[in-house]
Amino acid sequence: MNFELQEEHRLLVDMVRNFADKELVPAAAELDIQERFPEENLKKMAELGLMAMTVPEEYGGSGMDNVSFALAMMEVGRACASTAVTMSVTNMVAEGIYRFGTEEQKRKYIPPIASGEYAAASFALTEPWAGSDAGAIKTTAVRDGDYYVINGEKIFITSGAYAGVMMVAVVTDKSKGKHGISVLLVEQGTPGLTIGKAEEKMGQRGSNTVSLVFEDCRVPAENLLGQEGDGFKIMLADLDGGRIGIGSMACGVMRACLEESIKYSKGRVQFGRPISQFQAIQWMIADMATDLEAAENMVLRAAWLKDQGVRFTKAASMAKLFATEAANRAAYKAVQIHGGYGYTREFPVERFYRDIRVTTLYEGTSEIQRIVIARNILGRL
Repeated sequence: MNFELQEEHRLLVDMVRNFADKELVPAAAELDIQERFPEENLKKMAELGLMAMTVPEEYGGSGMDNVSFALAMMEVGRACASTAVTMSVTNMVAEGIYRFGTEEQKRKYIPPIASGEYAAASFALTEPWAGSDAGAIKTTAVRDGDYYVINGEKIFITSGAYAGVMMVAVVTDKSKGKHGISVLLVEQGTPGLTIGKAEEKMGQRGSNTVSLVFEDCRVPAENLLGQEGDGFKIMLADLDGGRIGIGSMACGVMRACLEESIKYSKGRVQFGRPISQFQAIQWMIADMATDLEAAENMVLRAAWLKDQGVRFTKAASMAKLFATEAANRAAYKAVQIHGGYGYTREFPVERFYRDIRVTTLYEGTSEIQRIVIARNILGRL
């Protein structure tokens, strides 16, 4: 069993880390304060091949493996969680279109995602009455000749105001329950689509999060992703990969917490010596480092399983569950190590603490991950 990264992975990590340190870290605090979408940096990331990483080059993607995606997400997450979540969802949509789309859909929508012509892409599933219970969505799409007419509302949609294209879950047959759900590709600016105001969030404030309102929104029937009734399966399959992305981002934030804590503890002097010499601080740093190494290995294993073409649902849920909860613990410890300074914007751990909280909520809550894991171990009860 070889835990060493391949040369191509090491080169990728170095490239993304250098870019993140130069472009993302300096802008992260300002994005947070101003609640500003990182459009310029996302364009640069597209130029580096980071926005459709696992899509073959023939469709405009980078043709990389999922381990590469996870490693890149860790580096971006270390620098700026708002940028990382945008990158994660955009990659998830690009891969979803590649896996389930027609040849025409792939060639129409993936190149502008990969090139940065589209600032981002969105995954529109959640509704006011359908969060963890994804099968309870009520947004409808009725076939009308060569079009589907969409009516309904989505909430908490990442990058919704900036997405060039969105994967939208709709009900096409109410009589079939979750088997009557389909997915339509909806372009930004389609008549009948209204973008709601941006949510005022605790953290990841540079990430755009909005509601979407569909009022007789007419979408060409050729924009159906897969077949009618495939939507629930498509969304869940895409979420499996998305959980690798969020787990990777959590590892990145955890590493940032650890690095800042080490730096601060070596420089902060109390009782005549650096606080890094006190056992209480050493134990917190030891716990953070141990959690980080475990989380990174779990995330990379899930990505590797996906690359092997075998079922990785349980591994992805385990990785997302552990990494996000461990990152929350790390952010708590980082603030604690910084003391009162950690509660101020003078040090980045205050932002890390706010940014990481949502990771146990989106892409499936920790409770949903435990359900997924248990069902994969015990079978459906």
